[in-house]
Amino acid sequence: MKLQRLIKQNIPNTITCLNLFCGCMAIVFAFNYGDTFGALKGYELSFVFIGLAAVFDFCDGLSARLLHAYSALGKELDSLSDLVSFGIAPAALVYNAMAVSGAGLLAFASFVIAVLGGLRLAKFNVDDRQTTSFIGLPIPSNAIFWIGMVAWINQYFYPGDVVMIVLIALISFMMVSNVSMFSLKVKSLAWKGNAQRYILILATVAGVATLGVTAFAYAIILYILMSLFAAKNEQ
Repeated sequence: MKLQRLIKQNIPNTITCLNLFCGCMAIVFAFNYGDTFGALKGYELSFVFIGLAAVFDFCDGLSARLLHAYSALGKELDSLSDLVSFGIAPAALVYNAMAVSGAGLLAFASFVIAVLGGLRLAKFNVDDRQTTSFIGLPIPSNAIFWIGMVAWINQYFYPGDVVMIVLIALISFMMVSNVSMFSLKVKSLAWKGNAQRYILILATVAGVATLGVTAFAYAIILYILMSLFAAKNEQ
């Protein structure tokens, strides 16, 4: 029974470690940005591993709830893993996207994403108000935006150093802002009370189907605008 309980308690932490592993792999491939690995470029494999990290991030919380296996260790491990997968990995992607485009030293501005991502996670850990909604942009949403933006750069063109630095500043600021952001978690499948969530999900699916990976950047912008609109209406 003790062995069974030990295994049960460590399932969520094992899944979280897989999140961390995927984040590390995403960083490796981000720094092999333009190299080809089979059918994919390095930055595309970085997208894949960040996506896998997001799946494991969802599953560790779900397994902890189903198994009643919450722990202080798991909470800290989850934050550290999220910082690597959704803070440092996208920052590495943006750094390399800017560096190969000739941004020079300005490319180091990308690591503001990781720094403010860490601050966002620290704030989340000590804020008990963020149970049904978020205060500030969740760090996985930050990563999703940058996946879409880097895909956009490779599909179309580099928008320029000024635009990139402005985007870095805006998205990073949103992570540590006091703006109320609705959660995608649903308590029921009814349209009432979930309209925002369904609209965002449907818009994202339609966008990805027509525009590809670049649509993720538009989806996060829509998410921010919808949250701002909802917060204004609640005042």
